[in-house]
Amino acid sequence: MTAYSVLDLVPVREGGTVGEAFDAATRLAIAAEEAGCKRFWVAEHHAMTGIAGGATSVVLAHIGNATSTIRIGSGGIMLPNHTPFQIAEQFGTLDGLFPGRVDLGLGRAPGAGPELQRALRKDLHRAAEMFPQDVVELMALMAGETAIHPTPGLGARPEFWMLGSSLFGAQLAAKLGLPYAFASHFAPDHLDSALELYRRDFQPSEAFERPHVMVAMNLFVSESEEEAEYLASSQLQAFVALRTGTPGKLPPPVRGYRDSLPAPAQAMLAHIGQASAIGTPGQAAAAVRAFVARTGADEVIFGGSMFDPRARCRSLRLAMEALTG
Repeated sequence: MTAYSVLDLVPVREGGTVGEAFDAATRLAIAAEEAGCKRFWVAEHHAMTGIAGGATSVVLAHIGNATSTIRIGSGGIMLPNHTPFQIAEQFGTLDGLFPGRVDLGLGRAPGAGPELQRALRKDLHRAAEMFPQDVVELMALMAGETAIHPTPGLGARPEFWMLGSSLFGAQLAAKLGLPYAFASHFAPDHLDSALELYRRDFQPSEAFERPHVMVAMNLFVSESEEEAEYLASSQLQAFVALRTGTPGKLPPPVRGYRDSLPAPAQAMLAHIGQASAIGTPGQAAAAVRAFVARTGADEVIFGGSMFDPRARCRSLRLAMEALTG
């Protein structure tokens, strides 16, 4: 049976505050747990006024305290921004607080310009090249296979995941025998080839005997297709702003937004929106099932920022009722 989960960027709305973003994330996690979702993941981004999940492990601790059964994790931690030892401590702490509930999804792309590199005191290009070694070191730190032992961290058993949007992550996940999550919700180009490579080259590990795939989708559900498209327009605006170099806080929705754009922008949104379920509960469920049939995914994780946090909770509930009812 396909499992369903939620990915949250902890968006900060225009006219809103960071505190309100954390409150909305907490309420979404509670709604996800009540709806029967398996995981609630937070993604690491830095120096972006519209995204409040930069201190990912701290946000996850707050989410963990507000929930009781849903798994919490990173989707993902961009390991080049950190040292393996730091992440061992942080996720060792989470594992101690919420045993059996913690996922550690790791990504390679720091997505940082020169200013952020200076702020982080990191050569991120070199750090990205060290990513495979750092993943192995992080796992070794928790397993007690290093000279120094992180406390917390030693003996922690989060579920490791490899994240990716290219063939690199698929290759590393296969080599290490890790589950693999593909960022098809915004980077669909290499989806099919990455999954094929991952499954072909997968080497069984202690944690996973066979390949295990999660795919990401954008989800916007309402009683009518028009209303679902209206709810989606905040994220569509954010996509356009990001691609044109003017990212900011999450804007309010606009009716007919997609149709108001020039043809190149519409084509861009259509391309990156291939992994999307926008419409009524029935339409969204059909889109999700078709995507699962195409990819053979074991799990689907739903992204999709909305200006009204209550609308996103309702969207998730409607979708889960249609998918599991």
